[in-house]
Amino acid sequence: MGGGRAIRVPRPRVRIYVGLRPNAIGPHAGFMCDLLTPRRFGVEAGRAATEEIKKEPTPMRYDTARTVSRRARPWLAVVAAAPIAATGALAQTAPPTTPSAPAATPAAAPTAPATSAAPGAPAAPAAPAAPPSGFWVDGIHLSAQVDAGVIFNPFRPQTGQNWGQLFTDHANQVQMNQLLLTANKPLDPKDSDYQWGFKVQFMYGSDARYTQFFGELNRVDPNQRYQLDVVEANVLLHTPWLSTGGIDWKIGQYPTPLGYEVIDPSQNPFYSHSYIFQFGLPFKHTGAYATWHATDLVDVYGGIDTGTNTTFGPLGDDNGAIGGMGGFGLNLMGGNLTILALTHFGPEDSTRAFSALSPTVNANGQWRYFNDAVITWKATDTLTSVTELNLVREAYGAKGTPVNGFGIAQYLSYALNDNWTLNGRVEYWRDDNNFFVASFSSNGDYIRFQQGLPLQSGVYAAPGGSTTYGALTLGVTYKPDLPPWITGVLIRPEIRWDHAFTNNDPFNNNPPANNKGTNNSFTFGADAVITF
Repeated sequence: MGGGRAIRVPRPRVRIYVGLRPNAIGPHAGFMCDLLTPRRFGVEAGRAATEEIKKEPTPMRYDTARTVSRRARPWLAVVAAAPIAATGALAQTAPPTTPSAPAATPAAAPTAPATSAAPGAPAAPAAPAAPPSGFWVDGIHLSAQVDAGVIFNPFRPQTGQNWGQLFTDHANQVQMNQLLLTANKPLDPKDSDYQWGFKVQFMYGSDARYTQFFGELNRVDPNQRYQLDVVEANVLLHTPWLSTGGIDWKIGQYPTPLGYEVIDPSQNPFYSHSYIFQFGLPFKHTGAYATWHATDLVDVYGGIDTGTNTTFGPLGDDNGAIGGMGGFGLNLMGGNLTILALTHFGPEDSTRAFSALSPTVNANGQWRYFNDAVITWKATDTLTSVTELNLVREAYGAKGTPVNGFGIAQYLSYALNDNWTLNGRVEYWRDDNNFFVASFSSNGDYIRFQQGLPLQSGVYAAPGGSTTYGALTLGVTYKPDLPPWITGVLIRPEIRWDHAFTNNDPFNNNPPANNKGTNNSFTFGADAVITF
């Protein structure tokens, strides 16, 4: 997430991360359902609002709202009753500083006809573009956002959970996924000189069960469904080095730049998430990365961090090794076609878990690779296509042998008008040893599992040796006209069909016996995202 430079027209950027990663505890994907602990799940770029990303591409991911970047109460049911909001996003305009002066032309003065203008007279300057909306104080944008919704599952699984869904895991229950409080001083992509900014964002809600930084707020109330989390806390820098576009830096804690879907719900087309986002990618990092705008067409990415969801110290990292990121971005067809290809690499397994193995295995030597490419094509002013390719590989997965998760997701968004957008997502994802996709019946077990700590309940993987998942999700994003004190509202109803091609009945199961499962899962629901 960064800005651009002098007289630079903002353009879509693609990035790649490179580096080594310090201790890591649990990334987005892959947990071992045997003895060990994987990262983020063994186990938040070419995409700001689907309509927005193409109209005015942003050089760095954190400059967009992408990272700005789920026990429910009666009022939550009211919020969630509204259908669902999708790829729309938080278009914001700064409050007017001073009221505009009234027109200076007296009513009695006749208006000169257009043809009477003197030849060669300079045209009147165009009115300056309106600044982003929202509440601004000395260049710092302050905002609050709430996301609440419900996913209905007609199978009424005995576990009460929707298999294959983490953030929307509770079936037939209204929940507040996120209450986000954000303070952000963004970089100006048109300013090529030295500049700085920052972003601090806190979350309270059910989503925090999965996005926690180890060793931070995950210990405050780990057994509750609603928890606290630092989504990001970082400093942004722009340095006019090496090229006209310069280099954008992000230092601190931040959502991963890999992938299309993100933690901030206002930047996603659907309430439920893809298999790739949940099981094939990291969620967050502690470290630093740079985006070098080498040319108008090419961005280069490189970074170093502590791993997935990790911080520092004995409870902040699950091992003693460093991780890194690298990749590139291409901005083609005048910004209508962008490609973001990034990789994150480093050990992601827990030293605590591995120390119990016989013979003892060095967790620092077992690397995990997250590879992801996002191709965004603005076909027309109303139609946007996003294709995501994903491969995650864990060196020590099933009984000491490598395991893989890989697949593809295709998104289409069609804007009917300023208020309505149709969205579709079809995906295929293969878990070749049932290592990555799993469910957690206890609120604190996802994080404890990645840290290698004893679990309160259990981790439930799909039965059998491997599973190939397919899913089709259809939805609508409705953005109503708003009063001035509300920045944005997204209402997102969706229907989703999941299917297991491997006939091992992973959905609606009854672990640990793994009986009464089905090869198909049908869910429907909605959420509302309201930004102030």
